Amino acid sequence: MKRVKDAFDERAAALDGLLGVGRSFDMIGRTLRIGGRARLWVVNGYADDTVLERAISAWLPIPSLEDVGTLQAFADRYVSVCDAAVETDRLKAVTAVFAGKTLLVIDGFSGGVVLDAKQFPLRSVEEPDTSKVLRGSHDGFVESIMENAALLRRRIRDPALTLERIRLGGRSQCDVALCYMEGRADAKTLSQLREKLRRIDLRSVSMSQETIAEAIAPKQWYNPFPKVRYTERPDVATASVMEGDILVLIDNTPVVMLLPVSLLRFNEEINDYYFPPLVGTYLRIIRFFVMLLNVVITPLWYLLATEPGGLQEPWDFLLVEGEYAVPLVLQLLLVELIIDVLKLASLNTPDVLGNSFSMLGALILGDFAVQSRWLVPEVLVYMAFVAVSNFAQHSFEMGYACKLCRMALVLLAFALRWWGFGIGLLGVLALMATTKPIAGRGYLYPLIPWNGKALRSLLLRRPAHKDNT
Repeated sequence: MKRVKDAFDERAAALDGLLGVGRSFDMIGRTLRIGGRARLWVVNGYADDTVLERAISAWLPIPSLEDVGTLQAFADRYVSVCDAAVETDRLKAVTAVFAGKTLLVIDGFSGGVVLDAKQFPLRSVEEPDTSKVLRGSHDGFVESIMENAALLRRRIRDPALTLERIRLGGRSQCDVALCYMEGRADAKTLSQLREKLRRIDLRSVSMSQETIAEAIAPKQWYNPFPKVRYTERPDVATASVMEGDILVLIDNTPVVMLLPVSLLRFNEEINDYYFPPLVGTYLRIIRFFVMLLNVVITPLWYLLATEPGGLQEPWDFLLVEGEYAVPLVLQLLLVELIIDVLKLASLNTPDVLGNSFSMLGALILGDFAVQSRWLVPEVLVYMAFVAVSNFAQHSFEMGYACKLCRMALVLLAFALRWWGFGIGLLGVLALMATTKPIAGRGYLYPLIPWNGKALRSLLLRRPAHKDNT
């Protein structure tokens, strides 16, 4: 980076055009005198004004830069309030400005100085709304990848904790970080993830974690089972990475991806570890059986309630008493759809109208539906269990996967009776067995391939020791 006699005005005009000065109201280009002509570019709202004011105040009194041979020498001597790096590639310098950094170009020097004086608009660290804390810390991840990395560093003060940065996205230039414990994470799995992330060819990462998950996941559009676990809690991420998992941190989102994934990993819940081992094991077993019942309870009840021979005591309570105008199979499917409509509507309902919306939903699925003979009380009971049991599963994606499997079983039970139910169960098992994970040993691990020790650790809440966080 030696001093050069180039056309400073042409360089400045070219950078103004690339950065959109005068075209975008938030892009600031300011001409300065730093021993001669200089120009600075920054996105308004991205930089710390105090840091820039201190830096500029130190530069303005400089009478001459004749004794400064290179830009690196200038940065070493006159930039002390923030990190600085010399960049000779014009496109990389422009990308750095859009990423929140400040670019300084000085007449007589090739390249520019990239100043790291970022101060993004951020919300405060707070408890995630989607994952309530019974015990433990009430902080959560935010939209800044640096803040999220700091939350992990605060909990894991070990040099083995590695945060490997990868930049992807053709236009958005999204920052992604692989977080893992050196020596504990599986080297093969880590290599697979690193290679898949580097091969991503996207113009934009608009949906953040979902865009990246779909880009690296095997293409199985017909398979509803999720291939990624998500969390907004630092304690969950910390426990996972300490046990050998790999985290994918994405800038501009508070959600962290947990990899690799298997079916039984969705049965894990961090709150189990804030109770004694016996209580945590009980909660985990309950959660596992609730997930199974969530899939089979309505098709199984439909088959028993519509059995031509009827049920004998003491199981006759499963029979439907009274007349109904709508076939049972349509009632079950109708309530499934109504519950989803209510969920979607609740997302767009203002808080001040929440009580009114709840009353309206109760009327739709309450006395009115029963008295009009659209629905029978038994259908409401079983569908209420299904709706509540979905919230016992902390993964929304797994909840909808169970829902789609349940609806398919109901239709097969209606069409082929017990044969259809059996074929449907085999189909669900085959679908799970053929689910291709993003990385790792397999979706049904540790059942396939078999690992008894890993299976016990997933089904039972083990006491804490050196190998179990």
